Amino acid sequence: MIDRDLAELYGVTTKRLNEQVKRNKKRFPEDFMFQLTEEEKAEVVAKCDHLKVLKYSPNLPFAFTEHGAVMLASILNSETAIEVNIQVIRVFTKMREMILTHKDILLQLEKIEKKLTNHDEDIMLIFKYLNQLLNPPQPPRRKIGFRKDDED
Repeated sequence: MIDRDLAELYGVTTKRLNEQVKRNKKRFPEDFMFQLTEEEKAEVVAKCDHLKVLKYSPNLPFAFTEHGAVMLASILNSETAIEVNIQVIRVFTKMREMILTHKDILLQLEKIEKKLTNHDEDIMLIFKYLNQLLNPPQPPRRKIGFRKDDED
């Protein structure tokens, strides 16, 4: 989640949120929080309508992982932060469950697709053989009628 969104959820300004993060830098390793690059910022602004304001900001926003969002609640330490933190954890948990469920479904579909691909080839081969059985090649017919001695 972007720092601006988390600040809004926690009921503080983005500036105050980032100040608290800088004061507690040890609590936010790279796998909890990272700063977006210019390209990433442009992509986020292009994809998220509510972040259009960031387009003109000279600062690069911070992005927080699930663990970073939880850590934010501990450094902000307000009632709102605690309530929002519980909701954030629930959302991340639900997202993880959905991803795992969809992953299983996709794996099953992939297995079925592989089986069907092989079946298609086998079915086409069966039709080819059936067609040959139903329409066997005709042996060359002998011509009827009078023949000269040098003709077979």
